[in-house]
Amino acid sequence: MSSSSRFTRHAAVIAAALLSTAGLTPAASATAASATTTPTTAAPTTAAPTTAAQLGAYWTPARMAAALPADTTSPALTAPPTADGPRPGEFIPPSRSFDGIPQAGAFFWTDVNGTGRTCSASVVHSPDHDLVLSAGHCLKGYAGPSPRRNLGFVPQYHDGLKPFGVFPVKADGIYLAQEYYDRGEHAGAAYDFGFAVTEPNQDGRPLEDATGAVRLLTDTGYVHAPVRMIGYPGGAQKPLECLSWTTRWAGDDPADPGTFERIVCDGFTGGTSGGPMLIPWFGGWAVIGLVGGYHTGGNTPQVSYSAPFTSAIRALYEAATTGAPPAAPAP
Repeated sequence: MSSSSRFTRHAAVIAAALLSTAGLTPAASATAASATTTPTTAAPTTAAPTTAAQLGAYWTPARMAAALPADTTSPALTAPPTADGPRPGEFIPPSRSFDGIPQAGAFFWTDVNGTGRTCSASVVHSPDHDLVLSAGHCLKGYAGPSPRRNLGFVPQYHDGLKPFGVFPVKADGIYLAQEYYDRGEHAGAAYDFGFAVTEPNQDGRPLEDATGAVRLLTDTGYVHAPVRMIGYPGGAQKPLECLSWTTRWAGDDPADPGTFERIVCDGFTGGTSGGPMLIPWFGGWAVIGLVGGYHTGGNTPQVSYSAPFTSAIRALYEAATTGAPPAAPAP
């Protein structure tokens, strides 16, 4: 066994040990985690719903299970599928299916053709307790006056259940960096993140009050351990989680310029885009990356990437939490 293999296996053991002591659910969300509801059985509506109750009725278990990953709408990449995959002899930590945590969930929406789509996301602490973080390539179709098309966030979605209901996204509530709109999905890969400002669920509860939240950390560098990554593969009934570590990746594809966080975790396929990369943080969790960025998050199920969490995402967070006008694509 090489010294690098010994290091990676040792890091994985340390990650598992530290996460077990941190606990799988932040203390702040202990009450929310015990809440359960039964799936909505109301007949689906044909008009685009605008309220939490209408969204809850529209997104039946069958519709959520049939939703396709948003990643499949991305244009073909310039690099071959294996260009950003595992290195020879690299240890790939396994992932496991579980029931999720309240602070992570899935976005659901319908595209312009009426097809259900999905991406992963996380609840980030904010002054108004209403903020969700996901990948820019998941949310880019909803800037400005774009139709809402049944867009809603379902925290801790699993097995067709919506334990905390559905949270609609406010009109003009999508925040992406102007650089991402201007440069495009690949040239702007270093800005592949976005925030969605939500409305209360059908019970009138703000998102963070129902689920708790993770903290947004920026300017902490590229190397973190342990890291807990969570994502929702398209069509899966449960999310995946994996314990690993991040390293610095200098992009070697000129079509996707920038420096990114790189993480090795098996099984992260389409639909996991936007899923959070978490580290233990004062009894809970903090997010230091998400699946997205270089090659919109990676070409293989074993290796994922994140756009860097630096001043650009901090500025976007400030815009989303202060009600500044969101950026928009050029007319």
